[in-house]
Amino acid sequence: MEFNVKKLASDAGVFFSRAMQFTEEKLGQAEKTELDAHFENLLARADCTKNWTEKILRQTEVLLQPNPSARVEEFLYEKLDRKVPSRVTNGELLAQYMTEAANDFGPGTPYGKTLIKVGETQRRLGAAEREFIRSASINFLTPLRNFLEGDWRTISKERRILQNRRLDLDACKARLKKAKAAEAKAALWNDEVEKAEHELRLTQTEFDRQAEVTRLLLEGISSTHVNHLRCLHEFVESQTNYYAQCYQFMLDLQKQLGSSKGEIFSGTFVGNADSASPAAATSPPTVAAATLPAVPTIPVVPTIVGVPNTMAEGVLNPNEVKPPASGTRRARVLYDYEAADSTELALLADEMITVYSLPGMDPDWLIGERGNQKGKVPVTYLELLS
Repeated sequence: MEFNVKKLASDAGVFFSRAMQFTEEKLGQAEKTELDAHFENLLARADCTKNWTEKILRQTEVLLQPNPSARVEEFLYEKLDRKVPSRVTNGELLAQYMTEAANDFGPGTPYGKTLIKVGETQRRLGAAEREFIRSASINFLTPLRNFLEGDWRTISKERRILQNRRLDLDACKARLKKAKAAEAKAALWNDEVEKAEHELRLTQTEFDRQAEVTRLLLEGISSTHVNHLRCLHEFVESQTNYYAQCYQFMLDLQKQLGSSKGEIFSGTFVGNADSASPAAATSPPTVAAATLPAVPTIPVVPTIVGVPNTMAEGVLNPNEVKPPASGTRRARVLYDYEAADSTELALLADEMITVYSLPGMDPDWLIGERGNQKGKVPVTYLELLS
């Protein structure tokens, strides 16, 4: 009991001494031991690393999980050391709704069939997103979090100890200075000077030892940067694979929908127009505003005005075709495209061309014109403009 009381009294005395030294330094009434420039640079670099790692970590968490409530739930599960429950992605939920809607509307109807196709693609997109989130969490978020919760806590602890050692050192310097001033006035040697010098030697040794420990930890920040750089490359690779998968899924879906689009629109809109009243037949369908003019498939074409007979035989010579009087549109090229043969038109990303369709053409292709050049172009490489 007596030992504990003495220890508490000693700790209180040390805390009071440090508080006094710190206050006097802030007021400019006491000298402060300055660290060398290299050490100060290491401290600044460590603080910069910690601050930016926190920001990158938090924003990456927002990127992977935009829902703040879900992020809080995942954080609580991690703190309780429990497995985070599997959560349905937005794409998978949309796929579920589309499939259920298709069953209600009739899976054999054009709309139902399309809902099933789009829903399946959304499910695949959701599964790819889940895998991307898992990979990014393991290869990127976890190392950043481990640094903040592990290495940085150790560095912070040693820095606090170094700060206390410095305050003790400067307090001993101040006591020695006062003792020497008192000695000079009394013109005799006293025990206070000897005691102050002994305490100064001890605190100087402890400070130097702690400064070396802290310096080694701060220099380890360079290794942290190397590790985070490797993790960043893995994050980019995961993200690249994810977006490449999404792009391929959407290309496949676009081809599936494009192959059936002509049949659907021909049966739905052109057929209805024939049975409608004359006034209704002259009004263009609303769908035509968002797509190229729908042209019914013509199985046998003896003669088509403006199109040579080779078109009817399935052979297209772009130089022999003429654009229709109406139905041409402007399009922006999304990606570079290298022509496979003389009937195709090579494309450069971001250039503008004129496109149109011809009766009997494959719905995945259009005729493109750029100045005097003309040829077939794939629809998936274009953004059709109004």
